[in-house]
Amino acid sequence: MLELTKETFDAEVKESDLPVLVDFWGPQCGPCLALIPQVEAMEKEYGDKVKFTKVNVSGNRRVAIANKVMGLPSILFWKDGAEVARLSGGEATAENIKAKIEEILG
Repeated sequence: MLELTKETFDAEVKESDLPVLVDFWGPQCGPCLALIPQVEAMEKEYGDKVKFTKVNVSGNRRVAIANKVMGLPSILFWKDGAEVARLSGGEATAENIKAKIEEILG
């Protein structure tokens, strides 16, 4: 998974030809840390169709604020330069993420 910063977010997400999954997480967030290996496993399955990225909010608060991320974990889905979906808190489960990827890929 590509680690994003405020310097790389727009180029990697908004200008991507592929749909992009952005995992907003924090090192103190237990559910976030539990979710990361599951999302990384999805990258192996969908990595040729979806770009998988992550943002550590502890070092990139401005990116989180700019994207209106209010709680962790938050998974944002981007397509054609715009946010098309998000899953936050308890709805950010591996099952829901996979279902949303399938929906976005159509």
